Amino acid sequence: MNLTKAESPCARLDAIRVVLSSPSHPGNIGAAARAMKTMGVSRLSLVAPEKFPHPDATARSAGAEDIIKAAEIFPTTIEALGETVFVFAVSARPRRLGPESVCARDAALEALAATEHGEVAFLFGNETSGLSNDELMRCQRVVRIPANPEYSSLNLGAAVQVLCYELRCAALGASPSPALGASQPATPGASSTSASPAAPIADVERFYEHLESVMTETGFLDPAQPRRLLPKLRRLFGRARLERDEVNILRGILDAVEKRIRHP
Repeated sequence: MNLTKAESPCARLDAIRVVLSSPSHPGNIGAAARAMKTMGVSRLSLVAPEKFPHPDATARSAGAEDIIKAAEIFPTTIEALGETVFVFAVSARPRRLGPESVCARDAALEALAATEHGEVAFLFGNETSGLSNDELMRCQRVVRIPANPEYSSLNLGAAVQVLCYELRCAALGASPSPALGASQPATPGASSTSASPAAPIADVERFYEHLESVMTETGFLDPAQPRRLLPKLRRLFGRARLERDEVNILRGILDAVEKRIRHP
């Protein structure tokens, strides 16, 4: 039986966004676009690319010019992530503190499950320096590609290819498991009013800014010696996968604390 696009097992790939942060070589942008198209992933975002648009990007895309032309350009990572509800950082470099780490295959399953709630992003860093610690802490998971430990360096296009391949395999395979943190699909007639939509990354970032401000104002956080407090709190709330209503509740609590401090 021929499936329509809406019924296609790969339809959820339309909610996946590949975000390249500060790519330095336009050819790598083209290679990433080609890797995406071969696996049915079409949404590409670029954060402050060094050279784009560029003939090398078009040439290396090898037939994926439509993805190149439709690519969105943003000045900052947070603007590129925009209304996404879940972000996976793709990084080979170990960090002392950061989001939970998962392998590429598990990340693909979890990402497809998360598309039930909104758009999901995979964030790739600069070819030389990778993702900054600040960018990493804006994500909910760190994705590891289980490469040869004696030579684990992948170029940008190859890394995008691996993740897009895993996403397509996950889409063509079994339905994402609820054990990965996604709610089970609603049965016909069942009520889904108990949960609000997942909070967009932009809203979560505003909550973190608000939280830092209140902790500083109360003296709980010393900006001169923050230690690991903020990264640990990001990790905590990242595991919780905040809903929009939950962010509103938390910010309401912070508003109440601010009022009590300023008007005792």
